[in-house]
Amino acid sequence: MSQDRQTPQEMDEPEKDLAARRENKGEPDNTEESPFCSRSSPLGYRERHTPHKGFASLVWGAKPGMLFQKNKDKSFHPLELSWVFGYNSSLAVHSLMDGEERVLLYVSSHTVVIHDIPRNRQFHLQGHTNVISCLCVSEDKRWVATADQGPDALIMVWDSYSGVPVCTIFETQSEEGICAIAISQDAKYLVTISAATVQKVCVWRWTLPTEKVICSTELKPEFGYQDYVIFNPQNPHEFVSNSKTQVIFYLWDDSGLQYGAPFLSNQTFKCLVGQFSQSVFHFNNTQALTGTSAGKLVVWDMDSPQTLPEELPAKPHGITATKVLSMQKESLTVLQVLESCIVTGDVGGQVKFYDGQLKLLTIYSHDKVGPIRSISFSTVLRDPPSAPPGSSQPFLTRNFILSTSDATMLHVATDSTNFERIMEEAKKAVNAIACHPQEPLVAVGSHCGLLKVWEYRQTKYLASRIFTEAGIQCLSYDPEGHFLAAGFTDGSVYILDAISLQSICKEFQFSQGPVTHISFSHDSKYLATADENYSVTVYRRVLENGSRCWEHLAGLDSHSKPIRNILFGVHPDSKEPRLLSLGEDRQLVEYDLKSSIKDCLVVTHRDRLEQDAVPLCLTWYPQLSTESFFLTANNCYKMKLYNTTTKMCRKTLLGPTYGSPLEKIQILPRTSSADPQQHYLVYITKDKVGLQMLPVDGNPHRSSAFICHPDGASDFAISQDGRYIFTAGGRERTSMKWKVNLHALDAAAFLGGEDMMPFYNLLDGGRDGKFFRELEDYFYYVQLCSQGIITLERRQVSTHIPLVEIPSVMRAIGFYPSEEEIEEMINEIKFSKHADTGEEVTEINLEDFIKLYINHRPALSLSMKTIQRAFQVLGYENKKGDKVIDRGDFLLLLQRRGEQMTENELAECLTTLLGRRTRKGESELDTSDLTGAAALTEEEIPAEITAEIFVRDILGFPIAEPEKKEQKEKEESLIYKGSES
Repeated sequence: MSQDRQTPQEMDEPEKDLAARRENKGEPDNTEESPFCSRSSPLGYRERHTPHKGFASLVWGAKPGMLFQKNKDKSFHPLELSWVFGYNSSLAVHSLMDGEERVLLYVSSHTVVIHDIPRNRQFHLQGHTNVISCLCVSEDKRWVATADQGPDALIMVWDSYSGVPVCTIFETQSEEGICAIAISQDAKYLVTISAATVQKVCVWRWTLPTEKVICSTELKPEFGYQDYVIFNPQNPHEFVSNSKTQVIFYLWDDSGLQYGAPFLSNQTFKCLVGQFSQSVFHFNNTQALTGTSAGKLVVWDMDSPQTLPEELPAKPHGITATKVLSMQKESLTVLQVLESCIVTGDVGGQVKFYDGQLKLLTIYSHDKVGPIRSISFSTVLRDPPSAPPGSSQPFLTRNFILSTSDATMLHVATDSTNFERIMEEAKKAVNAIACHPQEPLVAVGSHCGLLKVWEYRQTKYLASRIFTEAGIQCLSYDPEGHFLAAGFTDGSVYILDAISLQSICKEFQFSQGPVTHISFSHDSKYLATADENYSVTVYRRVLENGSRCWEHLAGLDSHSKPIRNILFGVHPDSKEPRLLSLGEDRQLVEYDLKSSIKDCLVVTHRDRLEQDAVPLCLTWYPQLSTESFFLTANNCYKMKLYNTTTKMCRKTLLGPTYGSPLEKIQILPRTSSADPQQHYLVYITKDKVGLQMLPVDGNPHRSSAFICHPDGASDFAISQDGRYIFTAGGRERTSMKWKVNLHALDAAAFLGGEDMMPFYNLLDGGRDGKFFRELEDYFYYVQLCSQGIITLERRQVSTHIPLVEIPSVMRAIGFYPSEEEIEEMINEIKFSKHADTGEEVTEINLEDFIKLYINHRPALSLSMKTIQRAFQVLGYENKKGDKVIDRGDFLLLLQRRGEQMTENELAECLTTLLGRRTRKGESELDTSDLTGAAALTEEEIPAEITAEIFVRDILGFPIAEPEKKEQKEKEESLIYKGSES
């Protein structure tokens, strides 16, 4: 990305001074190449680099701690990340500031968190769409480089003083992303290692106007998966990387990158070496060190060390392993160089300091510290104390931060060997989250058995409890706020006091598999759970010896596939609790709690909600009319309204289409500032959290979503006042707090257009396109047909057509609904006013027809992969190895499965499809002649039908040949079920 730049003669005096200061500090001395005069904002701004304009001025004048002074109250997004709980303990934690200004930097999912511990503040660096896989920090703690793995992977460099992304590299030279990254001592260069099978090492000059790869090379797979890299602090043209089995040394310049991989095995020094962990360059610049899982240090000697050469030699300087030193029994996990010391960290939680000759100087250890993942030293130097005469104990002038692989951070004061626990988070997946119904409390549970409760307004930790027997899978507060129920991975259910987290009764063990859902009834009399064995279990509160306690009522194997929801409601007449469960078997099951007795759970209704799609979530719809509904969302991006009594589908609507279907939905509680007539829906998809304005109408501008957990959002909860949404990140081991701004969503909906404009824009070509004109022609042609093509009477031009003509027009414009879909479309219009007026609608106008078409047509194309999957299920493998269906079985399936076709209907369809290819001059076949149809079938349809034959020869669709292999993998076909051609 190019932009205006200043020459040194054009620089203002403050800029010259700053450039001089950077030169004295060893920072990039070329002002034109410095990060804050060469980078452009990821949002695309082009700024002239002066101290008073754009983000460049923010970087020019930035100071440590400045980013916390930003006004975060003004948000222009419907959802804004407010707090992050937990972090990625597999990546390093860095100390940005120490002492009273203790500030840490760490990664949580796709976000870099800068956390001011004493003042309990967080600032978030957001820009990645995938989970961040690696990060590094410059020597002066100012520049932070991050990279991720996955689709559209990025490399980003941030200014930790201002929080500004000063460099974004979109072309990472690897489709899979980056697994290791390092920044040079002078902060001019980055080195990255790709996460591909054949790894690529790249050196970047990120301070140039356009991010440039200076040199790169591919590594041999036999070197192992290189996942650690570091520059030589004394020479930015040297760096080293290692896998578990191979250390590689590199030397580069503008002409290329060379490397050497010295061989080392257990036979080299006749001792067990172990697996490599981390490598560093010795401060003497003649050696390098590598730590191993066997507690050893490998010493590498460099034959001819280089110092910024003008020309590289023919090959990298020779490096050989000269010795393997046994330092300890425990595995070494961290290896660093601090001034004139070599520092190690191990799986036992010990930190050891050695001198340049690898003689032990001092040890810092604590019996409750787990395996060390990273060590970060403070930039603040302490004054040395007055040492007693004759003392040989070394004095360390820097405190440090420890992070462990079991998600614990500790601050270590080197003058007192005091280990202060800063943070202790979940070690395993976080799947459970729940908000208190009356107090600002949120409970978070993880698979490691850790249950924590936070006061979310001030973000203060209140209480916790660790369950050692099993992991927490789901949580729910009762409506009165007295109890907190927890479902566990071993099938047990605990009912806890909501404040103290102590059990109020003995745990229940009636589920044979992990409990996936848990919920209380509105009156707190019942508790229901669902588990992975497709069972629903109900508990009830009873009086026993004058006190209330809980007992098991009954359980039932209600579904044949995973249960997606259990939902309590209220019977409109009796006000008694009402319980529903929804499964992937498309069954909605309603239970009669009042009639249920011990060990007998009574079912009142079983209703199939979908024909082809799979329902994924369910909630009660607000009472926006005289008719009561519940709302579902399916895997085809459709939302449906069902009458709560008859279970009849009353409306089908296009839902949010943000890459994956809705996984869970819930109505947002009213906020004090919200419009009393306006309601909102909260949802999560596979990786996003979003808001939807109600009533749902298919307008995409009334919905908004943001990436919350790229590796998968497992659950969410809403605060009792509707101001915050909390999401759980599953295996990311994090949860997030999002601030709701409804005015921003209202504004986005308004800017999207009013009335029919958003729906016109969803048509191919819009309101003025060819498709809309054809639709109008079909619409008015149907009026001619309904009045009779041959007539002498005066035509009655209308804006409406009869409902019975809806299927004809839908098919004419390329949408071929099933018979059940046709019935749902007609009923949707027919009974749209029945609840209010008691009358049935018999015709539809063009605008309502367009809405009906947009909401009912498939949101995505029907891919060739889907058809091939059907042939794999229904067919068999022939001698050629192809999945085929026998012609006779094919005809029988059409007549006996799904929406069954009669023999006459099948004959008519086949003669229409196959008879269109009759040669010129031949007459069309009579569709009523079954003998002729059978003869045509045998002639045109082979005995064995493949998916390709079915699509190309029977349906007559062209099978597109993608130009590139990548496109073929992404879009396996261009067959559109709802084609607008």
